[in-house]
Amino acid sequence: PRVFRALREQVLPMLASYPQITIWQAGCAHGQEAWSLAILLDEAGLYERSHIFATDFNPDALRLAHEGIYPARDAQLWSRNYQEAGGCRSLADYYSARYNFIKLDQRLRRHITFANHNLVADKVFCEAHLVLCRNVLIYFSEPLQNRALALFRDSLVRGGYLCLGMRESLDFAPVNADFIALDAALRLYQC
Repeated sequence: PRVFRALREQVLPMLASYPQITIWQAGCAHGQEAWSLAILLDEAGLYERSHIFATDFNPDALRLAHEGIYPARDAQLWSRNYQEAGGCRSLADYYSARYNFIKLDQRLRRHITFANHNLVADKVFCEAHLVLCRNVLIYFSEPLQNRALALFRDSLVRGGYLCLGMRESLDFAPVNADFIALDAALRLYQC
């Protein structure tokens, strides 16, 4: 929740100055974070001029992410996280519940592209204003981490933002000199 609050308060006001906003969410897994970004952008009035590219190398994970259907047992935790992140409404406004599952509002799907991309082997995916790759690099060796971080740097527009997971850092990476820490504790950087 703290990361999404920081995005809401520090990053989105700056991104609002762009006529079009591109976000790359690398390593999207089952897509919860991509859908959360869509809600965040919607509440900031930026969704209609934004596009989220949510990528992963696992086709099964991408299929689940695209569907936007999750176990209802997770809804209470997600609702609490949503409120702690500064949510403006009730999270229930963004999904319907049936048969022990929730299905996220497909209206939010309009500006999300779920696509296959392998951080280990593929090149830059897009030019982005914000790149999020949270809790992926912890599974990579140092050379692969450095490769992925260079991809992110090369993807970002000048002044773009990078958000990593809480156990990930730029501190010892070769690209460290290309970024400033907006909030080192939240792993939020600007290039």
